[in-house]
Amino acid sequence: MRRRGRSADRRRVSAFGALFGSLVASQVAYSRLPAHRLIPATRGIVGLMLTTSTAEAMASRGRGRGAALVGSAGALGFAAELVGVSTGKPFGHYSYSGQLGPRVAGVPVAASAAWAMMARPSWTVAGLVAGRHRLRRVLLAAGALTAWDVFLDPRMARDGYWSWPGGGRYEGIPATNFAGWFVTSTAVFAVWSLLDDEDAGPADDGALALYAWTWIGETFAHAAIWNKPVVAVAGGTAMGAIAVPALVARRRMAA
Repeated sequence: MRRRGRSADRRRVSAFGALFGSLVASQVAYSRLPAHRLIPATRGIVGLMLTTSTAEAMASRGRGRGAALVGSAGALGFAAELVGVSTGKPFGHYSYSGQLGPRVAGVPVAASAAWAMMARPSWTVAGLVAGRHRLRRVLLAAGALTAWDVFLDPRMARDGYWSWPGGGRYEGIPATNFAGWFVTSTAVFAVWSLLDDEDAGPADDGALALYAWTWIGETFAHAAIWNKPVVAVAGGTAMGAIAVPALVARRRMAA
C-alpha cells in the first residue's frame, strides 16, 4: 500500500511538472500572438493555470484535500463576485464583458478561477514567512493574493474583460477593489486555516514556483512588453514583498 501511495505521489508531481512547463511556455508565447487570438488564448491560459495549481495542490495535499482547498477558494471568490457585481460591495462598482465566456448573474464562470488558481501559491508563500502563526499566515496569504491583483486588474480591464465606470487613481482601478480583494481573500484563507494546518515546506515547492514565476513573469511583461512601468513597479513591489522573504525562508530551510 505504501509503495502504491508513493507511486501515485510521483505521478502527481510529474503531472504538475509537465503542466507547469506548458504554462510557462504558453505565457511566454502569449505576447507574440496576433490580436484576434488573444481572447481564446487568455481563456486557455486561465484554464491551464487553474489545472496546474489544482495538480500541485493534489500532489502536495492529496487528491481529496487538494481539490477541496482549490474548490473552496473558487466558490467563495465567485460568491463575492456575484455580490460585488450586483451591489458594488466589497470591490466597488464594476461590470464584466462577455469575453470570458458564460456568465451567471453577470459574472463569468471563469472568474472563480482567478481566486482558485493563485490561492495555493499565496497560502504557501505566507506559510513560509509566517511559520505556525495561524492568524499571521491568513493575513499574509490574503495580502499575497491581493498583491497579484495589482497586476491582474489593470491588464484585464485594459483588454476589455471588465470595466470600472467610475474609474480610479491606479490605472483606472479604485482602491475599493483591492480592499475587497483583501477582505474576500481573508475569508478564503480563514477557511483554509481549518482545512490545512500543515507547515509549508519542501512538499510545497511547486506552489512556491508558481508564485515566484508569476511575480517575475508579470513584472517583466509589464515593463518590457506591454510598456506599463507603473504596473510593473507596483505589482513587482507588492508581490515581491512576500515572494522574496518566502524564497529566502525556503533556502534557509534547505541549508
